[in-house]
Amino acid sequence: MAAFWLLTSPAAAASAPVRIMPLGDSITGSPGCWRALLWRKLQEHNITNTKFVGTLPAQGCGFTYDGANEGHGGFLASGIVSKKQLPGWLDQTHPDIVMMHLGTNDVWNNASPEGITGSFSALVDQMRASNPHMKILVAQILPMKPSNCADCPQRVIALNKAIAAWAPTVNTTAGSPLTVVDCWTGFDDATDTLDGVHPNSAGNEKMANSWYGPLVQAIESM
Repeated sequence: MAAFWLLTSPAAAASAPVRIMPLGDSITGSPGCWRALLWRKLQEHNITNTKFVGTLPAQGCGFTYDGANEGHGGFLASGIVSKKQLPGWLDQTHPDIVMMHLGTNDVWNNASPEGITGSFSALVDQMRASNPHMKILVAQILPMKPSNCADCPQRVIALNKAIAAWAPTVNTTAGSPLTVVDCWTGFDDATDTLDGVHPNSAGNEKMANSWYGPLVQAIESM
């Protein structure tokens, strides 16, 4: 009997969608409507060969969108590391790009900037272990001013400065570049959030716009 081999042509392989994991806390996932706006912006600019991935489904944002994600409400970067959660999520979803907005809950729990970026380093290592060609986007996080944390605004500033200093220390792998995305500049915790932390509709628009350019560059580099 003749043997038949199912081969994937270069054209078919090239047409595989770019898999994008939004990774974070409730700002990313509950409902995280900046992701919906970002997806729609990609569609409007004919960037359609993408697939957002994660173990969590989309939540309601007023229209249907590609909304899978890893936005886990209340999660800390340090907790994701200590519980070894990210490797399992990566194994299930196989992203090419990770967009990470983490650290808000760490700040809220008075973790040091150095401790938070140390957790980020561990997460970056896990991403690259999963995919040596992973494109990694790390946010300088949104400003925050919750009613029960008077020191949080300054802690966020300190963390974002630490992220800028930390990024070059881990951006040492040509095949897996890390890009810092500025989600802080131009965002007002008084007018762009629902509660001093989570974006409202204006904040979601700003956050989507902050991610768009760096994400497109990462997609085009694939």
